Amino acid sequence: MHFFSVPSTIQGLFRACTWRKKCTEKTIYLTFDDGPHPTITPWVIEQLEVYQAKATFFCVGENVMRYPDVCSLLLSRGHRLANHTMRHIKGWQTPNPMYFSDIEACEQALNQVIGVAQSNSGHNESGEKRLFRPPYGQITPSQIRHLTTLGYEIVQWSDLSCDYDRDLVIEKSLNALTKNLKPGNIVVFHDSEKAFEQMKQILPSYLSVAHAKGYQFKTL
Repeated sequence: MHFFSVPSTIQGLFRACTWRKKCTEKTIYLTFDDGPHPTITPWVIEQLEVYQAKATFFCVGENVMRYPDVCSLLLSRGHRLANHTMRHIKGWQTPNPMYFSDIEACEQALNQVIGVAQSNSGHNESGEKRLFRPPYGQITPSQIRHLTTLGYEIVQWSDLSCDYDRDLVIEKSLNALTKNLKPGNIVVFHDSEKAFEQMKQILPSYLSVAHAKGYQFKTL
C-alpha cells in the first residue's frame, strides 16, 4: 500500500520532526534521497534548471566520498546537501551508538566537500542548521532527542513519490502529488539507480504542473 501523502496521525506521533514547512507563499521543497549519482544527479539538475528550481539533496556519505565532483556541482547550482547517514542504515534496527557514529561520518564527508566548494568560491559558512533525514523514515524517540540536542533538524516529508517502486503506476503517483499541491509541502524523490526509470517519468511532469500553478521550488 502506498502512502503518497503522509497521514496527519503519523505526523502527530513524531512532532519533533519536520514534515512540512509553514509558509504562505506557493513554495514547494523538493528533496532527493540516496545520491549523489554520477549520471542521475546531473540529469536531475538539468530538469530543475528548466524551472529555476532549487532542491535539497539528502546524501549517503559513501556516495559523497565516491562522487565529490557531483556534490560540488550541486552546490555550484545553488542546491543544498544534507545528511542521510553514511551507509543508508535503518534507525529501528541499529544500536544508537552505531547509528550516531554513522551520521557523524556522513556529516564529516559533507563538511569536506562543502568546505572545498566554499574555499573555491570564496564564500564563508552560512551557519544554517544541519539537516538529517533518516533512511526509510525510521527513527526512534531516543534518536530524535539526541540528534536534536546536537542541533540537527530532522526532516521527514509530506509527500512521497514512491519512485523507488519498480512496479509503481506512474499516473497514480503523479496524480497524487499534483492533487496534493500545497504551500510548504516537502516532496521526496530519489536520485538513485533503483528509482531512475520511475523518477524520470514523474519529475518533469510534476515540475511542469506545479510551475504552471504558480509554485516555486526552494531549498530547506
